[in-house]
Amino acid sequence: MELPKEFMDRMKKMLGAEYETFKQCMEQPHLRGIRRNSLKCSEETLCRGLNIGWSPVPFSELSSYLPAEYEHIGSHPLHHAGAFYVQEPSASSAVTALDPHPGEKVLDLCAAPGGKSTQIGALLQGEGLLWSNEIVKSRAAVLLSNIERMGIRNAVVSSCHPETLCQRFAGCFDKVLVDAPCSGEGMFRRDLQAVEEWSAAHVQSCAARQLAILDSASQAVREGGVLVYSTCTFSKEENEEVVSAFLKRHDFQLEEIAQKFGRPAYGDVSAARRIFPMDGGEGHFVARMRKCSGKAASFEEISVSKPQAFRQAQEVYRSIFGKEPDSQLLQVGDKILLLPPKTPALSGLGVLRAGVLLGIVKKDRVEPEHALFAAASKEDLLQTVDYSHDSPQIAAFLRGEELEAGGSGYVGVCVDGVTLGFGKASGGRLKNRYPKGLRSRR
Repeated sequence: MELPKEFMDRMKKMLGAEYETFKQCMEQPHLRGIRRNSLKCSEETLCRGLNIGWSPVPFSELSSYLPAEYEHIGSHPLHHAGAFYVQEPSASSAVTALDPHPGEKVLDLCAAPGGKSTQIGALLQGEGLLWSNEIVKSRAAVLLSNIERMGIRNAVVSSCHPETLCQRFAGCFDKVLVDAPCSGEGMFRRDLQAVEEWSAAHVQSCAARQLAILDSASQAVREGGVLVYSTCTFSKEENEEVVSAFLKRHDFQLEEIAQKFGRPAYGDVSAARRIFPMDGGEGHFVARMRKCSGKAASFEEISVSKPQAFRQAQEVYRSIFGKEPDSQLLQVGDKILLLPPKTPALSGLGVLRAGVLLGIVKKDRVEPEHALFAAASKEDLLQTVDYSHDSPQIAAFLRGEELEAGGSGYVGVCVDGVTLGFGKASGGRLKNRYPKGLRSRR
C-alpha cells in the first residue's frame, strides 16, 4: 500500500524521531480486536467459545486483541448472539474516557455503526438512558441492528440533524460523545478507500464540520456534565486545533483522562490523548471536557396511551417470561415497544426505535419479535434450548432450519448459554423465527 506523499511528509514533521517507527508500523498488518458484551457474556464463556486466550488491550477492560489468523469472526454463533463486538482496539478508548455509569443519561451523537454506543450500553447495565443518533438514515439502520444484536434495552436510536436534537434536549444529558466523521488516517492500514479519499483539503473540510458538530453537542450537556470528542485520525487540524477552537468559544474545561493509554496530545491540549500504531492501536484522538456553566434541564417525558393491542401484548409477554411486562408499552402502527424508563418525547426527531421491539400486531394477536429475545437472558425465559457453538443444531438454526424440540409455544434458542433467537415449538418441532436478513449461508 502506497500512502500519499503529502500525508507522509506531514507525519514526518509531526513525529520527528519516531517517524521511522511509525512508517514501519504502517507497513505491517492492521491490529484486530473484539469487545466482550458484559450484558450477555462472561470472559470465560467468550474465550472458550472462540477458542482464544484473552489478550487485553490498554484502552478498555472489556476488549482483547484478536489473533491475526482468526478468520470469519463475524459468522461465529456468539457474534450472532451479541456476545461480542468486533472493534479496532484503540476505538474503545473514547468510551473509556467518557466513563458512563449506570443511571446516567448519555448521548452518542455520531453513533453508526454502533461500536461506541454498544460499549456505552454495556457500561450502563440497563440503567439510565442511551440516545444513539446517526444523521445518515442507511447508517442509522445498521446502528439499530447492532443495538438490537447486543441486547440493549434502554436505548433510543434516531436519525436526526445534530443541531435539531441538541436544541431539543439542551442541558439534558450527563454525558455526550462526539466521535466525529474525520479523514480516517487511523484507518489507512485497513481501509483502502480512506487512503484514496485523503487530501489536505479533505482534512480542512473535516475540521470545519467537526467544530460545527461540537458546537451543537455543547448545548445538550448539562452544567457539570462531560463532553468527549474523538476521531480516528492523526492530523492536528482535526484534533488539537478543533479542541482549542471549541474551548475558546464555549465555557468548558479540558480534563485529564484517568486512563493513561497512548500519549499526551500536542500543545496546549496535552491533557487529551493520542494513539498511534506504535501505541497498540490503529489510531485515535480523545479529549474529555467538562461544562462549567449553563443549565441543567429535564426531559419532557413521552405521553403514552394504552396500546390498542395491550391485552394481546401482555399475553404474549407472559407466555415467554411468566410475568407482566416491567416497562411501559407503546404502540406505533403495528409495532409494540417496551420503552426505557422515563423515555423523552420522541416526535420530530427521526426516531427509528425506542427501547425493545416486543412484537408486531397481526389481526387479533401479537407475534413476538427477535429483538425481544435478543434482549433477554436465558434465565429470563420460561422455555429454552441451549446448544454448543459448534453443534449442528446451532448451524442449522442460523441457516433458518427447523429443530427438534419438546414442549409448545415460544422457545428461546441459546448458544453456550447466551440467547441467540427463538422459535415456536409444536408437535416435537421448533419452527425457526431467526430473521431472514441475519441468517448464515454457511
